[in-house]
Amino acid sequence: MKIAIVSGKDEGPSKLNAFDNALTDAGIGDVNLIKVSSMLAGNAEINKLPKLKAGSMVNCVLSEVTSDNPGDEITAVIAVAIGEELGCVVETTGINEDPNELIEEAEMMVNYMMDKRGVKIKGDLIVESSTATVREIASVVASVVYLKDELIE
Repeated sequence: MKIAIVSGKDEGPSKLNAFDNALTDAGIGDVNLIKVSSMLAGNAEINKLPKLKAGSMVNCVLSEVTSDNPGDEITAVIAVAIGEELGCVVETTGINEDPNELIEEAEMMVNYMMDKRGVKIKGDLIVESSTATVREIASVVASVVYLKDELIE
């Protein structure tokens, strides 16, 4: 199994446009995202996000938050743990919460998921996050994107 881990942030004239712009900033704005639960195959391989075919149906774990309250600090976090047998992904978000505390929370949750399954983590946890201070309407995203050869341009 191949995956990419991405994040993005942006503003827009509406919540929908801000979200779409954040997806585009992350490199996944031109595909149809299908949210899946947070499991990976064992020894999943992390890759740089390739150019995906526009309109493709792409599985992902998506963390996202949008706000139209100027001054809000918004954060989206994804944490990934990979073992020999399987891997786990955790997503969390926050508004006006310390981004470092959200990262720590995500790390704790993904460690717990792996421990509960009796799976030893290979290497380090991988954490991706995006934080923005809202000017008018903003969105942040972090995502694990499941890659298949037929999706790549």
